[in-house]
Amino acid sequence: MPTIHQWLYEYGESHQNQTNKTIHWICVPAIFFSIVGLLYSIKLPFFIDGHHINLAMVGMVVIILYYFILSKRLSVGMLLFVALCLLLCHFIELLSFMSLWAFSVIIFAVAWIVQFYGHKIEGKKPSFLKDLQFLLIGPAWLMSFIYQRLGIKL
Repeated sequence: MPTIHQWLYEYGESHQNQTNKTIHWICVPAIFFSIVGLLYSIKLPFFIDGHHINLAMVGMVVIILYYFILSKRLSVGMLLFVALCLLLCHFIELLSFMSLWAFSVIIFAVAWIVQFYGHKIEGKKPSFLKDLQFLLIGPAWLMSFIYQRLGIKL
């Protein structure tokens, strides 16, 4: 299995154009959130303190384990981001201005359209077309820049 540095380097090779990078800073978290939202909408028949367990809670445990295997330090930042996504999902359900699943579908579709536009500008195919694991490396790639800015090593 490649190291986190190898994954980030390879992902970065197809993300050199500044416009595409900016698009990724907006769309990658939006897509990640929308997937969490869709999974959050699927309630499982289990409860903790009167609250439904949902598929996002289970799925995000697996995702954080994946990040932990790649980088223990990076997994902490990703855990915080996942927690923020779950919290936002909870509040969207409470506000009920729109169903969470519908809101997530709209975000997912719009963000992917913009992402593909960014890759058209870049002139390179999205990395996940080579390996689906890049769908999880994208958020880690962004987190690595936050870590770098904060002086935290991966």
